[in-house]
Amino acid sequence: MNNIIDRLTNSDEPSVRFKALANVLGRNLDSAEIKSLQEEIKQSSRVRLLLSERDGDGKIPFHPYAKWYGAHWVLASLADIGYPSGDESLIPLREQVYKWLLSIEHERSIRTINGRVRRCASQEGNAIYYLLTLGLADSRTDELAYRLIRWQWADGGWNCDKNPEAVNSSFMESLIPLRALALHAKVTGSIASKATAERAADIFLKRRLYKRQRDNSIMRSDFVILHYPCYWHYDILFGLKVMAEAGFIGDERCRDALELLESKRLPDGGFPAEGRYYKVIERTKSGKRKSGSSLVDWGSVSNKHANEFVTADALYVLKESGRLALSNIK
Repeated sequence: MNNIIDRLTNSDEPSVRFKALANVLGRNLDSAEIKSLQEEIKQSSRVRLLLSERDGDGKIPFHPYAKWYGAHWVLASLADIGYPSGDESLIPLREQVYKWLLSIEHERSIRTINGRVRRCASQEGNAIYYLLTLGLADSRTDELAYRLIRWQWADGGWNCDKNPEAVNSSFMESLIPLRALALHAKVTGSIASKATAERAADIFLKRRLYKRQRDNSIMRSDFVILHYPCYWHYDILFGLKVMAEAGFIGDERCRDALELLESKRLPDGGFPAEGRYYKVIERTKSGKRKSGSSLVDWGSVSNKHANEFVTADALYVLKESGRLALSNIK
């Protein structure tokens, strides 16, 4: 284990070092070491690529939800890799997101069918999460949180399925709102956000994070394949990561998913990215993009070779669950 920790803490990628030092080894986020590392992240090649399409006004000239290069996804990526909080140069991107999510057109697209609000709540959830994490939140962020609270389904989650008979929440549309509202409760002290997050967690816990209740079969094959980033998709590592962040990783119902994750550990101690949800492209003069394209490569995809981003997140989850002994690691 020392070897894989050493590999992460000496990675060429500063955001991997941040994940290892801050999330796995628990270094103080206010320490000079971590602050310096976050400034290095800010200047890193991956971050420069993520932000490379900003125009003279500081905006990215695509719809904020354009996969995976619009302002929404760029901010989500920055929040997950340790970008420093409070960077005012990101405010134009924030305003693009608010203009979209708080627009009359967006509100008109939200439908209530059979008493259930049909909403892709991962959109508001991701926005809440990255605005809080990046120090860009304001009263409008609270409004997004209150909307999620009002839209919560009876079983605890959210779903955009417009089938009138749909009664079960979606894993994909519920995990990110859970993550967001747990953080919102932590930052603001909101009792309503805390209670909503707790109800949402039960959607995953009662299904052991990936199993059908009726027969314990795997819900979807993609749920047990590791990815980075997941964007709005779901897999067991992303699920466990959110459980750890939100304080539910100690629940006994996480055990099966934790054991499955541990079974994927490679001989060198790392964990692979077994699939990907993006296609790497180069920036073109025309600026045209295909949905699902990324200027950034997030590391190897292979069943035999470790991916540093996946490994750092997996070790964080195992540490938080008590399955990773760090007593002899400095």
